[in-house]
Amino acid sequence: MSRRYDGAAKAARAEDWGDIGMGAGISIRAGIVGASGYGAAELLRLLQTHPSMRITYLSSGSGAGQTPGAIFPQFRGIELPTMEAFNPERAAEAADVLFLAGKNGTAMKITPALLDSGRKIVDFSADFRLKSTDTFSAVYKMPHESPHLLEEAAYGLVELNRPAIRRARLVANPGCYATAAILSLAPLLTGAVGGGPIADPATFIIDAYSGVSGAGRSSLGLDYHFPEANENLTAYKVIGHRHTSEIEQAIAGPLGRPAAVTFTPHLAPINRGILATTYATLTVDIDSDALRAHYESFYRADPFVVILPDGEHPRTGAVRGANYVQISVSVDPRLRRATILNAEDNLVKGAAGQALQNMNLICGLPEETGLIGTGVYP
Repeated sequence: MSRRYDGAAKAARAEDWGDIGMGAGISIRAGIVGASGYGAAELLRLLQTHPSMRITYLSSGSGAGQTPGAIFPQFRGIELPTMEAFNPERAAEAADVLFLAGKNGTAMKITPALLDSGRKIVDFSADFRLKSTDTFSAVYKMPHESPHLLEEAAYGLVELNRPAIRRARLVANPGCYATAAILSLAPLLTGAVGGGPIADPATFIIDAYSGVSGAGRSSLGLDYHFPEANENLTAYKVIGHRHTSEIEQAIAGPLGRPAAVTFTPHLAPINRGILATTYATLTVDIDSDALRAHYESFYRADPFVVILPDGEHPRTGAVRGANYVQISVSVDPRLRRATILNAEDNLVKGAAGQALQNMNLICGLPEETGLIGTGVYP
């Protein structure tokens, strides 16, 4: 069945409103810290047409004193604030809500002061995604400077964590690979008799391919230069990619025990997009149609998750520029194995669009606000 979401389930989501939105015609002042990266540029694009938010503050260490149009050609002729050197007092004064789009290790330094000023925050980085300081330090090779905020921070995968996000003042925006992997795996963690998983978590394998923009805009290594990436497909971080711990943490929650997955990322010769192929051995007898129906039911209240009909598979071009995720589901009865395909735009649902979806919830707005545009295809 081709559908986006169930209307009754959508209406049920609207019960818990935040303290900033509270009605139509509002004007929420939005600021971006670290506004010169690809994810921030995508957020700027989305915020320009948001009916309830206006951009009032931009900061960038490398872009201070410049307008976004001086850095990104798509913003030439668009009236936007000039980027400033970051100052917490100035940021809190100029904006009601703040998106932190800097590199890992920045948000944990500046977030306490911004929260003390009463601001709501969505952080693009990994600083608040992992709940264990030991895991964070092992994965990101730095100590955590605000461990007291880790338990408070809501993990910003809306489809699985909507109530906590609505109540939050700090949201950790998920990683792009993690978003694709977790959305593919989550329905497999329930559905068996007694509520257990319908697939064996020990068999989860994720192969994912990302466009070059996923590496960010500055300090790129040789592999991301055009002659190296063009007409080339290569795996990287085959063991120990940093999103692995994020995926495992999300799976462990519903399982009630530690989990481990095999995750292999690949660099694809495209600008943007992620295609993730996930394999899992089933613990119950279920065919493709029944498993597809299970996924449709699981995501019936989620406007941005589209389960494709039988015979169709996701493609990155179909979600380019959109906050939608397309998922296909297949079962090989010979092996009793499920194959889940998932396509998303790493800069939208994998970054800026998801951040805006989170901020909409924090502000008491419908989560779809400013995000209902389809992908740009072809």
